[in-house]
Amino acid sequence: MLLLLFLAACSAKQPPFLQISGSTMGTSYHITLRQPSDEWTEKTLKEALDLRLQAFNQLASTYIPDSELNRLNSAPIGEGHAVMPMLFDILLLATEVSWLSNGAFDITVAPLVDLWGFGPVRHEVKPDDKAVAAALEQVGFDQIELDLLDKTVLKNRKLHIDLSAIAKGYGVDVVALWLESLGTTDYLVEIGGEMRVAGLSPRGDQWRIGVENPDVSNPETVPIRLGNIGVATSGDYRNYFEEDGIRYSHTIDPNTGRPITHNLASVTVLDPSCAFADAMATAFLVMGGDKTMKLAEQLQIPVYLIEKSEAGFVRRYSSAFASYLEQEK
Repeated sequence: MLLLLFLAACSAKQPPFLQISGSTMGTSYHITLRQPSDEWTEKTLKEALDLRLQAFNQLASTYIPDSELNRLNSAPIGEGHAVMPMLFDILLLATEVSWLSNGAFDITVAPLVDLWGFGPVRHEVKPDDKAVAAALEQVGFDQIELDLLDKTVLKNRKLHIDLSAIAKGYGVDVVALWLESLGTTDYLVEIGGEMRVAGLSPRGDQWRIGVENPDVSNPETVPIRLGNIGVATSGDYRNYFEEDGIRYSHTIDPNTGRPITHNLASVTVLDPSCAFADAMATAFLVMGGDKTMKLAEQLQIPVYLIEKSEAGFVRRYSSAFASYLEQEK
């Protein structure tokens, strides 16, 4: 996941801000917030936050054997399985993004990711066409039925649901809403590069972040200013393998069963829901630049793209993104 860099610096002249950090979901989190009240210290906030993140992991992780998600994965095929409301909400949002992106986002893509060597067991061997076809038979978001009344989930065939492409963003939203419930209106929440901001930064102005440049020879970031919004970035230029001179990306197209071949290197999405931004960033990365821009303009989604070209990396963005660029202010 491409990292968004926090550029705002703290100032002693501003009202008190606290900073807490830790580990969750196999990555790290960093939070900067205006102190809600005297009773909340960095220590008490971290203790309470870690408990909430542990509970969220117990809900959505595939690495915890008895997680709510793994119980769903092991549930019988063809039978409705009751799940907790939060997990149902994640599945509903994931399904929405899948339909919006014509299947470019698919939470059942894990068999293909594993086949291509980008799952828990890493390898760098291109699978044959027969193996790809077999894996595709185990993929299909449209084989999941969600009952809105009973909050039950039914799988029409054997599927392995993996929420890694939406869970960090959803976790950011969970933390942000909890902080707001404590009374703070100024914060930055970041988990594994996905983030959500609200109110003012410690400098007393809008939060500023930098979109990382994939070109290591030119590491300069692109600064953007944010209001109350979530931010997510997906990139494919770091995680890949090569065989016979061909580069195979870790980003798998669920429709073809194969790694993407277009020149989109990274995509940054803004949305009030970090979970939606997280999922759409993955979908857009699968779709490629032209399809992304068409859908982003149609839905008025703020999107910033970095694409590879023979001359180096080039950038373009949707019309809804323009107002966030610092040079546009």
